[in-house]
This record gives sequence, structure tokens and C-alpha cells, in this order.
Amino acid sequence: MWWTMDNGVLSAEKTAWLRERYDLYKQGAVSEVQICGEMVQVYAGIPVQRMQEAAAVFFRECIEPHIFSEMRDLVGRLQQLGTDVWAVSSTNDWVIEEGVTRFGIAPDHVLSARVADHNGIVSQELVDVPTDEGKVAALARVGISAPDAVFGNSVHDAVMLAIARRAFPVNPTPALLERSTAEGWAVYWPAAINASAQ
Repeated sequence: MWWTMDNGVLSAEKTAWLRERYDLYKQGAVSEVQICGEMVQVYAGIPVQRMQEAAAVFFRECIEPHIFSEMRDLVGRLQQLGTDVWAVSSTNDWVIEEGVTRFGIAPDHVLSARVADHNGIVSQELVDVPTDEGKVAALARVGISAPDAVFGNSVHDAVMLAIARRAFPVNPTPALLERSTAEGWAVYWPAAINASAQ
């Protein structure tokens, strides 16, 4: 969101509107599912290809340097064993579909916040916003009701973690750490996080 504002993807008018909505979200006046939906709807009118190109630059510059090597290795080993790996996120599909290419996950195994594509143009028509209970609902729609393992880092992953045979909070936010303690979920701290804490 912030990157698109700072890099001219969004107009000044839409940037001002989204900043106002985000402030309301932080105050609790806009729900998590609302803001996640609006953060993808705000790009209505922009060519899908432009969003895909922006997502590629954003991911390469801002996210890829922070991928935990342990998670990349684990996903690769799971896939070698024939495990069906899915990515579930309330972030928009352009970013997630770009990101999962680093993990060998196909776009058809991405469940993310998305709007309909109308003849190559982003629309305001919401297709899905998988956050909180919505992540469980998204998995259920593809026939997954009790995944063998779920990895998550946010409290908005907690409902999805709770349906897994094994829940793995990874570098959790404070709210997820608290929930993990209550649930008895073993927390994993990647080496990069341990190193930076020393």
C-alpha cells in the first residue's frame, strides 16, 4: 500500500482517501476485512499488467531480501515429498502471485485478496478477502478443511492455524505470540531474527 503511494501507482486523490481509511482502521472504525478489501479495490481502473509489473518491483526490492531461508528450504523439501502447498494471504494477488514464484508455488495455489479483472483492467468487484475466518473459508472452498500444517506470522492467521493438525507460528506478531502461548503452539524464530536480536 505505502509503496504504491510513494511510487506513483495511485493518484493523489486515491492516496488521500486510502490514508484516511487506514487511519480509521487503526482507530478501530474500519474492520480488518474492510481495509484488506479496500486496499485491493483502490486500484480499480489501472491495467492489471501495470499492477503485476509494480508488484514484481515491490517484491524484489522490499520483500525478497527478508525471505527466511529456512522457509524457502522447507517448502522445497515438502514439495519434493509430494506435499500440496498453498499460499493464503489477505495481501493482494499481484504481490502474492509474484512472491510465490520464489517458492515454486503455482498461481492456482494462491488464495489472496483479489478483485475481478475486467478485460485487463482492475475492477472494484471483490472476489475474495481471506483474512481471519476468511482464510479458513477460502481453504474450505478448495477442499481443505484440516491441513496437515499451517505456518503464519499474524494474529489474522490464528483461525487458520487452529484448524491445522500442526500449527507453526513463525516470527509472530505480539498478538499472535500471545495467542500461541495460550494455545500451546510452539513458536519458531528464524535464524535471521535471532541474529538481529543479539
